[in-house]
Amino acid sequence: MSQTKHAMPYELKRFPHAGAVDADGHVAEPADLWENYLENKYKPRALRIRTDSEGLEYLESDGQSVPFVAKGIISRVHAMGSDPLAPRTYMGSAPYGAMDPHERLDMMDKENLEHAILYPTIMLNWEYVTPDPEISLAYCRAYNRWIADFCRVGNGRMVAVAQLTLLDVEGSVKEMERAVKDGCRGAFLTLGAPVEKPHAHPDHDPLFAKAQELDIPLTLHVSVDQAKYHLARYNWDAYKPRNMFYTLSLVNLGTMEALGGFFNYGVFEKFPNFRLGVLEAEAGWIGSFLDRLDALKKTHLGAMVPLKLKPSEYFKRQCFISGDPDEHAMAYAIKYLGPEIFAWATDYPHPDHTASWVPELEELLELLDERSARLVMGENIKRIYKLN
Repeated sequence: MSQTKHAMPYELKRFPHAGAVDADGHVAEPADLWENYLENKYKPRALRIRTDSEGLEYLESDGQSVPFVAKGIISRVHAMGSDPLAPRTYMGSAPYGAMDPHERLDMMDKENLEHAILYPTIMLNWEYVTPDPEISLAYCRAYNRWIADFCRVGNGRMVAVAQLTLLDVEGSVKEMERAVKDGCRGAFLTLGAPVEKPHAHPDHDPLFAKAQELDIPLTLHVSVDQAKYHLARYNWDAYKPRNMFYTLSLVNLGTMEALGGFFNYGVFEKFPNFRLGVLEAEAGWIGSFLDRLDALKKTHLGAMVPLKLKPSEYFKRQCFISGDPDEHAMAYAIKYLGPEIFAWATDYPHPDHTASWVPELEELLELLDERSARLVMGENIKRIYKLN
C-alpha cells in the first residue's frame, strides 16, 4: 500500500443523512502494482509507467506505449481542480484517499459516506492495445488481488469489484469465482477490450451464468478503446479539438450500444437472475432508451428477438444504473421508471468532477419523495451488493 501522504483536492463537506453509498468511486493504482502482484512469469511484461525522452510519463502495456495515455496524460488522470497542463507525475499528483485505504476511510468518515464501490484508473486505459488473452487476464488477476487487499482494510465499507476480460471467457469465469472467494462483491467488464463481438454475444454466456450462480452483479464500465469505434461515420482526423465529441462517443454511445446487446441476444430471458449494472454514462437517458426498445419490441424487428417481456420490464427486474449527483435529468427518469434501479456515484478522484459531491446530492434528493431518496441514496446499492 502507498505510504505517501496525499493532498486533499477540495474542501470536504459532511453529508447530513446516514446511509449514503457511492456506486462508482475509483482508486489510483500504485505504479508498481503489477510488478508486485503479477505471477513471476508475467512480471517482465507488467503494466508500467515509463518516462520518455522529453521527461513525460506514459503507460506501457506488454512492452508497448498506450497511445491515449502517452505524452504526460497518465499524470493528469486525477488532476482534480488544478491546471490539467501543469507539470506533474502520476504518483505525485494522486489526491488524498486515491492510493491509501486508510486515507480513503478517513475521507468517507468526514463526508459521512457509509460504503464506496471501488473501480480502477489505470486498468481502464490499456485493454484496447493488448490483444493477448493470457497477459490481459494476468493483469486482471493482479489488480483483483490488490483491490481485495485494499478494501479489506475497511471491514466491508470499501467494496472491491473484480475486473474481467472478454478475451478469455473461460479464464474470466474462473477468475470471477476466485475473486469472489477473495472478497470481491461483484465483477465488471470495460468497453475497451479488443473483441469485435458485442458484450452480450452468446459466446460470453458463461460469464453471465457464473455471475448468476455466484449471485453477484456484473457491471459495464466505460474505458478507453480504439479510435475506429468512435465517430466512425466521419473522418476521425476532422474532429480537432475532439475532447467533447470523443467523450460523448466513448461514454454515452458506447454504453448504449453495449447495453442494447443484452436485449438483442435475450440475455435477461436466458438468465433471469442475472444482474447487470450500467456505470459512469449518466442516467437521464435511460427512460427514452427503454421507450425506444419497447416500441421496437412491438414491430417485426422486435419479433425476431427472443424476449417474452418488454425491455423496460427486464431492465426494472434485473438492471441498475448510476448517475452523477449534479445530473438533474436523472430525477425525472427516477420518477418515470421508479427509484429501485437508480444510484449515484462520485467518480472520485477522476477530474470530470472537481468539487464536493455533497451539495449536489442534497439538491438531487430534494427533487424526490422520501422513499425514492432513501433508495437512490444508498439502499439500492446495499441490496444489490448484499451489504446489509
